[in-house]
Amino acid sequence: MKKIVFLDSDTLGSDISLEPISSLGDFVKYPFTKPDEVFERIKDCNIIITNKVVIGKEQIDAARNLELICVAATGTNNVDIPYATGKGIPVRNAVGYSTESVVQVTFTMLLSLVGKLPYFDNAVKSGRYSAGISFTDVSEVFWELKGKKMGIIGLGNIGSKVAAIAKAFGMDVRYYATSGIAHSKEYEAVELKTLMAESDVISIHAPLNERTNGLVGYNELRLMKKSAYILNMGRGGIIKEEELVRALNEGLIAGAAIDVYTKEPLPADSPYFKIADMSKVILTPHIAWASKEARKCLVEKIAENIRQA
Repeated sequence: MKKIVFLDSDTLGSDISLEPISSLGDFVKYPFTKPDEVFERIKDCNIIITNKVVIGKEQIDAARNLELICVAATGTNNVDIPYATGKGIPVRNAVGYSTESVVQVTFTMLLSLVGKLPYFDNAVKSGRYSAGISFTDVSEVFWELKGKKMGIIGLGNIGSKVAAIAKAFGMDVRYYATSGIAHSKEYEAVELKTLMAESDVISIHAPLNERTNGLVGYNELRLMKKSAYILNMGRGGIIKEEELVRALNEGLIAGAAIDVYTKEPLPADSPYFKIADMSKVILTPHIAWASKEARKCLVEKIAENIRQA
């Protein structure tokens, strides 16, 4: 029976059954694993499951009986894949499990920002509405998505679904191909500068790699309309965080919705806490992937990767 070790099982939540995985071998799970705890926990295992715990050269060498590394996510930046492959150890990630969840959260954030929902919600809860004389409150301006330009950075599975929904809202959709290869026949591919300058909404749905690391900085943000919004559901390192904060504080863009960060969890000294007007932003703790359905699907995909090994 294979020994399976899940190093950070609590990242999937306590409400999801791991039975599809635990039934496949001698299963041991740890809520979280610190870097100095990894070696002892993996030394005798055959299969490592990790969401964000780093598995590099030293960790791979320490696992004497290692046969498979399963990443409980789509991104594999935390695993030294070339080294593992060189030792004949396959690395399997989970693809497509969170597409619907990320797309849903993208529009939850976008509609909240554009519709100024936090402001209007507070108008009622704070008593301002009750204290007024008008039946309504039009003190904050919001606009419709119809007729606006949606610019998508990264037109993969998630980006494509975002594009389809944006189109259903009546938006004009264009995209920037982070791979350098424009593959869509339905949507126009444009250069990044053009996308930034002409879009009313920029939505990022790209992986973090050498082409996307630091892709969006102050020089790109200053091209945007002052009424425009930027959303990042991809990876934190795609946006230069300090430069985004600078752009927000200088009033170069209307606002931002961010779900991913260069360092996670977000450090107490993060540039994001230096935003002068927090009403301009929605900051969430990397949850776009994490609907209940998505997490169940993730467990099934991990189990499938183990069965196929």
